[in-house]
Amino acid sequence: MMEGQAASRFVRVVDGFYSEAQALRAVFDERFAETRSTRGDRFVWDYWHVPDQYTLLRTPAWEYFPAALYEAFHTHLVTWGRRTLGCWDVSPPWLSCYVEGCEQHLHSDVPHGPWAFVYSLTVGESFRGGETEILRPEVLDYWPRFLGAKERERASFTLRVPARFDRLVVFDPRFPHGVTRVSGTHDPREGRLVVHGWFTEPRVFAEGPLGDEALARVLDPAVERIGPAVADLGPFHGFLGVRLRIAPEGSATAEALANTLVCLEAPGGGEEEEVEARVLALLSELRFPAASEATEATLPLLFGE
Repeated sequence: MMEGQAASRFVRVVDGFYSEAQALRAVFDERFAETRSTRGDRFVWDYWHVPDQYTLLRTPAWEYFPAALYEAFHTHLVTWGRRTLGCWDVSPPWLSCYVEGCEQHLHSDVPHGPWAFVYSLTVGESFRGGETEILRPEVLDYWPRFLGAKERERASFTLRVPARFDRLVVFDPRFPHGVTRVSGTHDPREGRLVVHGWFTEPRVFAEGPLGDEALARVLDPAVERIGPAVADLGPFHGFLGVRLRIAPEGSATAEALANTLVCLEAPGGGEEEEVEARVLALLSELRFPAASEATEATLPLLFGE
C-alpha cells in the first residue's frame, strides 16, 4: 500500500473504504464531461496558491455533491472514526483536485484534530506524483540511527502513499506531510481527486446496553489514574486509542487500536509501548455494571494536551 515501504504506526491505509465511491466519482465526471460547458456548477473551484507551499484546486465537499449522496458518505466516514478512533466528528471536508503543477510542500496540522484523513476518488494512472508524503518518524530522531543506516535517498526519509480510488489514508497530522508534485495531465478527470480533513472531538463511543453514565462512573476515575501510573516513564505527547469489550457480567478486556505516543525525553526508546501495556492492564481490571449483553466502547486518550 505504501509502494514497498514499511508501514508506520502513525499511518493507516484502508482500501475499499466506501461501497458508493463510484457514485461520488460520477458526479465529478458528469460535470466535466463537456469541456466547453458553461454550466454554473463547474464554477465552484478555488485555485489555492501559496508560493512555496500549496498549489491546488479546492471546493467544500459538502456543497459540491448532492445532499443525500454526500450525507451518506459523511455518515459512513464519521461512524468509522467513532468506532476506530473514538473521534465523534470530522472537520468540514474539502474536495481537492490536482493537475499539472499542483502540490503541497511539507507542513503540519497540529491544532485541527488528532488524525488527518485523505479519501481518494482518483481514477486511472495518467499522471505522475500525487502521493500523500509523510516524514518518517526516525527522521525526527535522526542521529541515533545515522551510523547504521545503509541508504540516504528519498524513500528513507518519507512514506509515500499513492492516491488509489476508494482508499482512505489516516495519519498523525503532527508529522510534516504534503502531496508530491503532479505532472502529466491538465485534464481534471485524469488528475488527483481527494476528499480530506481531520477527525475531531475525541470522546468515548459505545455500542451496547451500557449508557454514557454507567460507563463514565467507571471510566472517569480510571482515566484519572493513568497519568500517575505512567509518570515514571517520562512526558508523552500523542494519542492512544483503546477498544474495551465489556462482558454482560461486567468484566472488561482492552486492546490498543492506535498508538501515536512520543516520549518527549527519549523518543523511540520503547517507553511508548510500555505506556500502552500499562494502560491496557489498568483498563482490563475494571468492573462495570452487569447488563443484558456485551458492550463495546472506544476510548480515546490524549497525552500532553
